[in-house]
This record gives sequence, C-alpha cells and structure tokens, in this order.
Amino acid sequence: MKPVYAGIGLGVLASIGTAALFLLLAIEFQGKYEQLFEGVSMFLAAAILTTMILWMRNNSKAYSEGIKQKVDSALTDKQSYGLAFLAFISILREGIETVLFLGSASFSSSGLQTLIGGVLGLGLAVLLGVGIMRYSVRLDLRTFFNVTGFFLILFAAGLVARGIGEFSEAGMIAPIVQSVWNTNGIISDQSGAGKILTALVGYVGSPSLSQVIGYVAYWLLIVLWLYRDTTTIALKKILATVRPV
Repeated sequence: MKPVYAGIGLGVLASIGTAALFLLLAIEFQGKYEQLFEGVSMFLAAAILTTMILWMRNNSKAYSEGIKQKVDSALTDKQSYGLAFLAFISILREGIETVLFLGSASFSSSGLQTLIGGVLGLGLAVLLGVGIMRYSVRLDLRTFFNVTGFFLILFAAGLVARGIGEFSEAGMIAPIVQSVWNTNGIISDQSGAGKILTALVGYVGSPSLSQVIGYVAYWLLIVLWLYRDTTTIALKKILATVRPV
C-alpha cells in the first residue's frame, strides 16, 4: 500500500499545481482574451467529458479487469514504482478534469459556492470510493456508468452552450438571433438558483440561437453515437417501408 499512497500523494500535489496554473492564467487574461480563455476552458472540459462518456459506455466491464491486470503485473514483477506510477497517473488525470470542471463552474458562480460544491463533491467521491472498494463485487458497473453518463451529458451540453456564449461575446461566433426566449422573469441566471442551474446544466435565461443550436446538436450527436447500432437498425426499417411511387 505504501507505493499506492505515495502515488496518490504525488498525484494530489500535481493536481494542486495544475489548479494554481489555471488560476494564474485566468487572472492574467482580461477583456476579450478572458472570454476566449473561459470559452476554450468550457469546450475543453466538454471534450474531456464526452470522451469519458464514450469510454464508460464501451469499457464498463473491461475497466475493473484492466486495472486488476496492471496491479497483478506490478506485484508479480515486484515493481513497486509501477504501482506508484499507476496511482499517480490515475489521480492526476482526474485532478486535471476536476480543475477544468471547477474552473468552468467558477465562471458563473462565486468562489464560496465553487468551494462548497468542490468539497461536497470530493466528500461524496471518497464515500463512493470506499463503497466501491468494499462492495465492488456486487456493483454493476454498466448500470452505474449509464446513470452517471446521463448527468455527464447534461453537464457537457451545458458547457458547450456556455462556451458558444463566451465566444459570441468575444465576437468569434455570431449569435444569429440575440435572444430566442427570456426566462429570467421566472428564474434569473444571476440568482442563486439560476447560478446553480448554470453550473450544472448550462442554464441561460436568455440564450442566443447559436447557443440553442449548439446545445441541441450536442445532444443529438452524443445520443446518436451512443445508440448508433439501434439507430442504424431503426433507420433501415424505416427505409425498408418506403416504396418508390
């Protein structure tokens, strides 16, 4: 366990270093460049989330087996540094993702809100980690990944819409229509509840048409890709029923 804990500690320190770099860059940018930085951060976070969603969909069963094989190999070869490196890379990868997600959320919420959400998320992650270690034999990873994947899609789609909004403010993407609807009278995106919805699902009280198109397009693309086999079969059936006049 010592090399595992050593790898975890180094991974946490490296993640903190990544967070410090992110904050430094965020402070340095101003005006148009700040908007571009925020937009790029959101698009990058959405891209990482999307790859995670697709990976979980395709590798839920092989995941635990692959980790077990790597650990067994390291133990067999008596390469303790191999275990440390495996733990380090795993923690650093998740740490970088956490930095990007919290950084993107901080653009639409206060520092205290981001801190509270981050602490609650880390606490829940610890509880889930302990639960998985104790009851992993009974855990259906495919169901677990499918449920979490749905919420990740919501979050990623919101990041895409917000990223488009930042690029529109910077003059890089045309809004097409400035405001498609306005629900700020019901829930303002500047209120406490509105900021929570913005951080979670990318809620915008008065979205532009380009944001709406981006949000819907992301959902369509990700769902069609995840269920491409079912979609292909359904499409073939529809085409088969069509007869030329």
